[in-house]
Amino acid sequence: MKKVPVVHIVLFVLTFFSTLVVGALHDGVDIFKDPFGLYRGLPFSVTLLCILLSHELSHYLLSRRHRVEATLPYFIPAPTLFGTLGAFIKMKSPIETRNALMDIGASGPIAGFVLSVAATAAGLFFSKVVQVQPTEGMITLGDSLLFRGLSWVILGNIPQNHDVFLHPVALAGWIGFFVTSINLLPIGQLDGGHIAYALLGERHAFLSKILAGVMAAMGLFVWEGWIVWAVLLVLLGLRHPPIFYPEIPLDPLRRKIGWVSLIIFILTFTPVPITVA
Repeated sequence: MKKVPVVHIVLFVLTFFSTLVVGALHDGVDIFKDPFGLYRGLPFSVTLLCILLSHELSHYLLSRRHRVEATLPYFIPAPTLFGTLGAFIKMKSPIETRNALMDIGASGPIAGFVLSVAATAAGLFFSKVVQVQPTEGMITLGDSLLFRGLSWVILGNIPQNHDVFLHPVALAGWIGFFVTSINLLPIGQLDGGHIAYALLGERHAFLSKILAGVMAAMGLFVWEGWIVWAVLLVLLGLRHPPIFYPEIPLDPLRRKIGWVSLIIFILTFTPVPITVA
């Protein structure tokens, strides 16, 4: 008899609630005066959880396919701007080949990316271009190349002193792009680290150190949040665990998947994700 994954279920329910609150607040609900208005957070919460779930389940299913023992997704509820710190799975057995590593590492970001594109495009159709008057404490989200491109195609040129007030589904898509780009950083044991190790082998360690330094520099000159990410990645470890059969090369299809992942990273990376006036 299989054990009920109580921890996974509880964390998922808590994350659903925390993202529901964020979605309702984004939609202008005062949850203390109108707690029943929480339902208005559903478009944001459901969309974001679907993006995160597709990402992690893709990792899980490809791990199972390659006979790698892995847990179900752990969701992380948090009282943050987005209501969550994302989700992750834990792999409990080694990965044997570069091809398996590429499949497992790239599957999550690609699946999440596809849903994020769909959510962003759909949400932008219902977003509004509004005139903005900068006020103290106002939060502004930065644009990746892809998000800016989709905004231009769907909403046209944004006049000066105007900005886009994102529909909750588009906001979830923006977060999906951000999560995808962070995961695709070719550092340590992030998804991008798996992909880089599959492509480069032990040379990945040198790349990790260089990019951690670049992130720290960006934290000093571009956006201070990158310093936090650089420190966190150093603490988690910049080296990637070895695979059993490194001598087996990547096949051409997996190599192409690696380059597709790099393109996705470039399209979704946001140098200044959040600005507080």
